[in-house]
Parts: sequence; C-alpha cells; structure tokens
Amino acid sequence: MNEKKISVLLHICCGICAAECINRFKLLGYNVTGFFYNPNIYPEEEYYKRKKIVEKVANIFKISLLESKYEQDIWFSQCGSYSLEPEGGKRCEICYELRLKETSILAEKLGYEFFTTTLTISPHKNSHTIFLIGERINKNKFLKIDFKKQNGFNKTIQFAKNYKLYRQNYCGCIYSRTKNLLNI
Repeated sequence: MNEKKISVLLHICCGICAAECINRFKLLGYNVTGFFYNPNIYPEEEYYKRKKIVEKVANIFKISLLESKYEQDIWFSQCGSYSLEPEGGKRCEICYELRLKETSILAEKLGYEFFTTTLTISPHKNSHTIFLIGERINKNKFLKIDFKKQNGFNKTIQFAKNYKLYRQNYCGCIYSRTKNLLNI
C-alpha cells in the first residue's frame, strides 16, 4: 500500500540551519519542501552566498526548493525604523512575521498541509516568540517544532564542517551585521 506522506513547507533562513531540520523531517517520513525567503539579508552578495548553500543542502537531501525574489525594500519598509532595537527585539519579531506570513501564504496556495521554519534551531532565536507568531498567522497549519532540541544546533555545525560549507557570523540584517562588526 502506498501511504501518503505529510507535506510540509519549511521556511529556510540558511542552508546550515536547514540541514538538521530537513534531516528530522526525512527521518519522520514527511514530504518536505524548502522555501528560501529572506528579504532581511544584507548585503545582496550575502543573500546570494546563502542561497547557494541552501541549494547545495537541498541537493544533498534531495528535496525541492522554492525561492522568492530578493525584496529588501519590503524588509526595510517594515523593519527599518527599528534599527536601534536590540537583537531579539521588536525588529526581529516583525522580521519573523514577514517571513512566516509569506511561507504560510505559499503553503496555502500550493496545498501543503503544514508550514514551519528553521529559525528555531538557532540558540539566538526565541522559539516561544516564533511559535506565537506562527500560531497567530495560522494556528491550524503551523508546526511548533523547536529544532534546537535534541542537540539540533550542534548537529548543524557538524554538518557544515563535514561538507565544508560557508557559515555566516550574523543573523542576516544590516543591523545584526553592524553589531557583529562592532562586536557590541
């Protein structure tokens, strides 16, 4: 008997974070498709560098990958006035919501049963906040998975080392990059 797999659209912030998330879904027998939507990434060269790694990871795990256009103007229009917010503050919440909302819309349009995000694998991201946003967008279709559990983040780091993949040192937005460059 051919059993139908549960379909999930996975918002991917970067390839390194995606690896363990995709691996878990594959082990559970889910049909996972990646979605690279990150208008927050600055500068544009960084966006394409991360996109290349996402494509490589998708190829390694043999999953389909969807991508939206690079729309940094949308991100700036919603998050730009929060430049002084601390990392993890209001700016980040708006950014998470922007990306999760786009993922939800695409999941609905293409008929995926569920959607979720790789954002929860980072020890720098508050999973509870991400869960609240995802549920607010669509509580019936958002999967609340804290991928940092079961040593998830460390597994992504090891995956990156094993495959010699580029690993960024900041979240992606201009403000997190500036903070990192200033080391404050």
